[in-house]
Amino acid sequence: MIDASSASSSLAAIIMAAGQGKRMNNPDKAKVMYELNGTPLIGHVVRLAILLGCQPIVAVVGHQRQSVIDYLGKADFPVTFAVQEQQLGTAHAVMATEESLTGFDGDIIILSGDAPLTRPETLLAALRKHKEHAAAVTVLTAVLPDASGYGRVIRDAQGAVLRIVEHKDANEEERAIREINSGIYIFNRHALFTALKRVDNDNAQGEYYLPDVFSIFRSEDRVMLPFVVDDIDEIRGINTLEQLEDMEMLYKQRQMER
Repeated sequence: MIDASSASSSLAAIIMAAGQGKRMNNPDKAKVMYELNGTPLIGHVVRLAILLGCQPIVAVVGHQRQSVIDYLGKADFPVTFAVQEQQLGTAHAVMATEESLTGFDGDIIILSGDAPLTRPETLLAALRKHKEHAAAVTVLTAVLPDASGYGRVIRDAQGAVLRIVEHKDANEEERAIREINSGIYIFNRHALFTALKRVDNDNAQGEYYLPDVFSIFRSEDRVMLPFVVDDIDEIRGINTLEQLEDMEMLYKQRQMER
């Protein structure tokens, strides 16, 4: 049983659910609406946010958004919605939530709507570390045998996070790094939205990257913490139907182990 009191009452969640999921090969279906064990992926992630005591919970919707809104509404989940009309990157998506979070002054957990196996215990442990160090951001990371395609976590000689660089923008030395960004974060709300206003799209994709706030935080000498996850499945997202099949097996295995 999760002790939600371990989490702060001033804790919000942003769930990233606007992506097209092009590799799922069905433009008529939102990626987060594919089902895992009979429940849409986003349903698993919203339940995680509820377990953590997050309030408010804001889902960023875009591609095929009405199906996501209808599902969460019918399921009576306590979710509000921010619309990302154009998918211009992860920083752009988070900026869309600013109005929904007006009046909120605490920490924000950013979750991926297609990563359904993150354990609440893991996020509670990361949240404790985040608060103990008064961090501007804590990022869940993992060390992979092959980190191809993932954003790399760049640290200094003492192990502190310097920045995160996307695979397409990384040089040869950076691509040799095996520690990757999960896309799951805990941010101080004020620090986050202040930094987002300074993010540009000068990169290979021409998008506004959320990890670019790390370089901004570095220039402001803010505390940025890594939280390394031992079980890569906790942060694994779903991008293809084959990955969804693998996730189904992992989910059932977890259920049997309980």
